[in-house]
Amino acid sequence: MLQRLIIRDFVIVDQLELEFGHGFGALTGETGAGKSILIDALSLALGERADASIIRAGAERAEITAEFDVAADSALARWLQTNDFDATTCLLRRIVDQSGRSRAYINGTAAPLGQLREMATFLADIHGQNAHHSLLNTDAQRALLDAHADAHELLREVATAYSAWRQAREARKIAMTDSEAAARERELLEWQVKELTALAFSTEEWQETETEQRRLSNASELLDAATTALVVLDDSETAALSALQHAGARLNELTMVDPALGEAAKLFDSAVIQLEESALALRRYQDHLELDPSRLSELDGRIDAVTQMARKYRVPPTELTALLARLTAQLDELSLRADPAALAEREQATEAAYLAVAEKLSALRSKTAQRLSQEVSSGMQELAMSGGQFAIALDTLREGASSGLESVEFQVAANAGQSLRPLAKVASGGELSRIGLALQVIASQANPVGTLIFDEVDVGIGGRVAEIVGRMLRSLGKTHQVLCVTHLPQVAAQADWQWSIIKETRNATVVSSVCILDQESRVTEIARMLGGEKITSTTQRHAAEMLGLTE
Repeated sequence: MLQRLIIRDFVIVDQLELEFGHGFGALTGETGAGKSILIDALSLALGERADASIIRAGAERAEITAEFDVAADSALARWLQTNDFDATTCLLRRIVDQSGRSRAYINGTAAPLGQLREMATFLADIHGQNAHHSLLNTDAQRALLDAHADAHELLREVATAYSAWRQAREARKIAMTDSEAAARERELLEWQVKELTALAFSTEEWQETETEQRRLSNASELLDAATTALVVLDDSETAALSALQHAGARLNELTMVDPALGEAAKLFDSAVIQLEESALALRRYQDHLELDPSRLSELDGRIDAVTQMARKYRVPPTELTALLARLTAQLDELSLRADPAALAEREQATEAAYLAVAEKLSALRSKTAQRLSQEVSSGMQELAMSGGQFAIALDTLREGASSGLESVEFQVAANAGQSLRPLAKVASGGELSRIGLALQVIASQANPVGTLIFDEVDVGIGGRVAEIVGRMLRSLGKTHQVLCVTHLPQVAAQADWQWSIIKETRNATVVSSVCILDQESRVTEIARMLGGEKITSTTQRHAAEMLGLTE
């Protein structure tokens, strides 16, 4: 649920901080007062694109902050945890500066717009005032049906399977028409794979070779250093180790005279022991380190061969293994192309896989289309379209598509006795508004997001129908937080709470503000919506009666 929205220097809003309640809330006010600006600001916080034109005149930047509650173990909480955000709160912040550059933050951490848009699917569903017109588009109709069926995962599987099938078909066709070129390419790949395989390169062997080569190429210097150290320590008449051992023994004797010398004697003994161990280690090193010119030559040759091969293919030596794997995969693909039977078999297999998953989608669509058709038809009866009927037609596509095996078309009979025809051809503006509302309200009942926003979606209706729409939204508010921008008093009167958006002039600048209405103020605002600028006692009584319907 949306808890708080803070808007600074956005369009004609200088500064607003709003706290939202549960249930159904109505946003009303004069035309042009900025009611939809609140929705636009929230859309910006949820990842919509923006430019510098949304910054209030005279301001340096626009800033929107939206806070939502996070239910424990909800999809939103899991998303926050998966993306390494604090999962106990959801605070979105969006800043747009004069250059048009936008910055976004989730719980105080910078985030890309893509993440805001991902989060929006868990937070709010916004139905814009032009949503009805999108229903005339068959792609939008299919998308609405699939969303109602919760078919998103199945749609991805269908699209992936369709792509694999089309690629297999294309590979077979190419193999049939370009076999000579494929043969030349296959011959080159065979030679490259053979050459790289013969090199027998591995990353582990390469690291060991480099280490051993460095050691052998510096063996003389290493031996000289070890010998010099041993001479200083133990292999000369003036060897330091012998003198140190003698001095240590003398110190230990004198600790009997003065125990205070004991700590120094122990440290001295420890140092002598370390030097003795170092001398032993140097002798072992001398014994194992040999000058081996033939082995060094062998290693130099190996390094040169690997380096030359890497230079030839323009990759670092460490990437030769990955290169061989890529070339082998390409060769396998070309070898498959040279086998028409194998290509045809793969095409058939991918087609069967596509049909299997697409038929699951078709079954889900059919079931959902039947249920949604019945529910929208029932909604039409409530919205003064008595006898009207709504249906979703699924027409089989000859070869299928990435979206499935059928096209989707919304059909309607606006009145009793009429035959079903495509929605785009028969619905008037008012009928389209009512059908669109019925679809949105019905679809929203199953929507998992906590906040549903309707931005002037009731345009084109009035009277008794408007009152019914208000009741629908009020009922929806029992299970969701519902915000509705409306001009209709019949809708606003059904709200659990109401705000009035006011446009005023401050210091020669037009700004928009929000007035939270109490019961008395609601009567006045509903009266204004009923009667216009001049409010009479009659319109006030009527407004009070309308509000009494919700008590």
